[in-house]
Amino acid sequence: MPQTVFTTPLIGRDDEVARLAGVLERARDGQAQAVLLAGDAGVGKTRVLDELAVRAAGAGMTVLTGHCVDLGDVGLPYLPFTEVLGVLAADERFAGVLTAHPVVDRLLGAGTDAARDVGSRLQLFEGMAGLLADLSDVAPLLLVLEDLHWADQSSRDLLRFLLSRGILQRSAGGTPTHRLAVFASYRADDLHRRHPLRPLLAELVRLPAVERLELRPMADAEVARLVHALEDRPLPEATVRGIVERAEGNAFYAEELVAATDTAADGVPSGLADVLLIRFEQLSDTAQQVLRTAAVAGRRVEHDLLRDAVGLPEDELESALREAIGRQLLVSGAEDTYAFRHALAREAVYADLLPGERSRLHGAFARLLAGRGHPAESAAERAHHYRESHDLAEALAASLEAADHAQRVGAPAEVLRHLETALDLWAVVDPTARPAGDGVDRVTLTLRASAAAAHAGQAHRAVSLTRSALAGIGQDAEAELAARVRYTLAGNLLGVDSLTAAFGYSSEALAMIPADPPTRTWVWAAATHVMTARQVGENETALKVARQALSVAEELQVPDAQADLLVSLAVLEGGGRRTPEGRKRLKEARELARRAGNMPVEMRALFNLAVGSFESGDLEGSLPWVTEGLDRARRAGLLSSPYPLEMRYLHLLVLYTLGHWDECARAAKADAEVLPMAGGYAGGPALYVALARGDLSAADRAQALLEGHFDWMATLVAGVALTEAAVLRGDAEGAVERMRVTVAALSDGAGNLPDATVRFATLALTAVADAAVELRSSGDTSQRWKETADELVELARTMALRSEDGSPQGPEGLAWLARAEAEWTRAVSGPDADAWEKAVTAFDFGDVYERARCQARFAEALLAADRRDEAAVQAREAREVAERLGARPLLERIDALVRRGRLGETPADRGRTSPLTAREQDVLRLLARGRSNRQIGEELFITGKTASVHVSNILAKLSAASRTEAVAIAYREGLINSPAP
Repeated sequence: MPQTVFTTPLIGRDDEVARLAGVLERARDGQAQAVLLAGDAGVGKTRVLDELAVRAAGAGMTVLTGHCVDLGDVGLPYLPFTEVLGVLAADERFAGVLTAHPVVDRLLGAGTDAARDVGSRLQLFEGMAGLLADLSDVAPLLLVLEDLHWADQSSRDLLRFLLSRGILQRSAGGTPTHRLAVFASYRADDLHRRHPLRPLLAELVRLPAVERLELRPMADAEVARLVHALEDRPLPEATVRGIVERAEGNAFYAEELVAATDTAADGVPSGLADVLLIRFEQLSDTAQQVLRTAAVAGRRVEHDLLRDAVGLPEDELESALREAIGRQLLVSGAEDTYAFRHALAREAVYADLLPGERSRLHGAFARLLAGRGHPAESAAERAHHYRESHDLAEALAASLEAADHAQRVGAPAEVLRHLETALDLWAVVDPTARPAGDGVDRVTLTLRASAAAAHAGQAHRAVSLTRSALAGIGQDAEAELAARVRYTLAGNLLGVDSLTAAFGYSSEALAMIPADPPTRTWVWAAATHVMTARQVGENETALKVARQALSVAEELQVPDAQADLLVSLAVLEGGGRRTPEGRKRLKEARELARRAGNMPVEMRALFNLAVGSFESGDLEGSLPWVTEGLDRARRAGLLSSPYPLEMRYLHLLVLYTLGHWDECARAAKADAEVLPMAGGYAGGPALYVALARGDLSAADRAQALLEGHFDWMATLVAGVALTEAAVLRGDAEGAVERMRVTVAALSDGAGNLPDATVRFATLALTAVADAAVELRSSGDTSQRWKETADELVELARTMALRSEDGSPQGPEGLAWLARAEAEWTRAVSGPDADAWEKAVTAFDFGDVYERARCQARFAEALLAADRRDEAAVQAREAREVAERLGARPLLERIDALVRRGRLGETPADRGRTSPLTAREQDVLRLLARGRSNRQIGEELFITGKTASVHVSNILAKLSAASRTEAVAIAYREGLINSPAP
């Protein structure tokens, strides 16, 4: 692709250019890499990129450049990629490659209305990755993306996909497969704390094939060299020093200051904007007029569009353009376009426009774009120009068109943004000037915006928008519309765990329309009411309404409503989704929803199939359902909606439970690249991994999940992690308090406790048992923790044997109960081998880590019962698992147990010259600490009677008359170390 040629040399960037040149060289050899080029505005990012582009083109690489544009609050989906495709489409050399990729037509606006449904965003992403891969097969490829700080969300999402899973992904053997490099620049000084690019950058730099390169301010000597290179005539040294001082290492500032030195104004302006405008004002009136017009268009403008907007004869326009280019304010580009050499120049000129002038020019561009046949891809630009020109009726129409275009290309965040803009404009546009047509009214548009918010993972925004729709319904609104708004609000409230309110609105919706004659609206109101009733514990009501509604849905032939009701019945009836009958019904629901094209209902069926398998103990069996669900969600653009988010959590939970911890951590990192902020809980199992590996900082990340609006799943995940952290810290009171707070938060309005209560009670019991054992070892026999232990074990028993639907929990819940029973016994009376053996067996369903934790406790109990050989076997097996998982705290506890219990003792260990055996040495050390026989027995996992025998043997072997004399003799003879002075 043609590149801008600079007449001045590149100065002071040797190291950076060498580093980037190395990336290009490796890319030509098939090692795909990406570099994020950061720097303040004007520091020289574009100049460096152009230098590398020239080098790449000279080395036979195909160079593609895309620019992001600042359109204020109006997004233009995939703009830099659309620009790249437009250049490719105009080059006959790539016709064959482009023909093989439908993504080209889709992004260039050739997609049909058939593509309007929410789906195929993944196909778009994969299509772009495939196109770039195929281009790199023809010739090594350099993709340059400039000004990422202005990128729209869809472009950011596509870049995330390309760098994390697409064009930089490695083959199974680990060897990169594409001859490609990606250089992307952004203004570091533009990234305020809440800038949407910040989290993406943080994610990308952690990828192995992505690096960050920061262009720092130039050294004073380099700026001086640049000043001398920019000016043919010699400059006084005082002038050079002034420029160097004022430029502060910024190449663009230096260039502007040098260019302003021939002005007649006294001195050099200190502000860059003043410098820019001084250069601008040196142009002829015609050239200034052209630049003002170009500034309104944006950073880049086509020749024909600029000509029509400025209204000059062709020769005058060309003369003005030649003057602006000569003064280095504009540069010419490919496809008859012109661009401001730096965005700061454009911003300065634009800011200097009079309000009326600005409005008039925006209106001219809007009308010119509209006159081009309303191409869909220009809708966002037209909306922007119409708004700035105060033509609000046209801005409303263009915003709606932009929303349609964003929906076609799978950009839900942009759909929401354009629809919210349209809703803002709706109130100020005269009713007679508003667009007409079915579904184009304030309530319907608000409902559509709420759906876009839900798809974009903004659940609370979805609720707010639906409440707005409810407020907009008049008293004379038809009953079906009023009911539809209410059951939509009820569904959205379920998404933010506002269960009682959801039940109230679904009840209102169902009461507004009669069941006879049967209607589709009544069926969907009933289906929503079934879900809300179940969530507040009204299971009998839910069953009754579900059975009635299913019959009506079958009569009316509404297959997706049938599917939704079948899912509810599969959960409510019999043994629920854990049973073969329940899973059969869920499969039927999945097929009905798929045939009806209702993806959200299909997601609900797949989620329940996955959870049902997990709850029945079939962990491996749940993975195919999760995989299918997430794949379908990607294709439909629903990855940020509730059920796919929960499937992401379930996917990681299965990996964590099966002991695939590294895979769990990798998957969590990959998921974080595409998750909305509200979906942070989905990475919860990776927090469990971090804590089990001894990383207590994971507790801080868990605490962050509790910030903002209440979220049931986030509260669950944070509760598990924070309770585990308290156990690791030995904070029994903290663990019990966290358990109580979390269970209370997760309970519904009727006081029904969540199934996870059994897990929370068991974790808290662990900390309580640890505290009780510590008290006993110090001689405290107060049974301080018994009442708390009794409370916790009773809570675990109640919830494991009577779950939310009234039936006993599945293998997981019963395993946690078995561990709770063993922890309770350890807390109140000491380790019980039989109880721990039952716990080990209970976790045989597939929970690798929990089984190993129970094995470690089992080994302790076996030692206390003098069953050393069995204890050694359990400790060895648990240690192997802990070592493989990298579970450092568990590994350290097992190693300490092995040392204390001499479970790894060898014949050589037994042949010591000391008259005492190894066990007697251990007893002697505890004697020196003043321990009683009972305390010695508890610490060494032997009975008090056995400890007494060991003490008698020590006294006899050392010829000591008392325990105190034995300790003194041992110190004197070096059998134990003397206490520190």
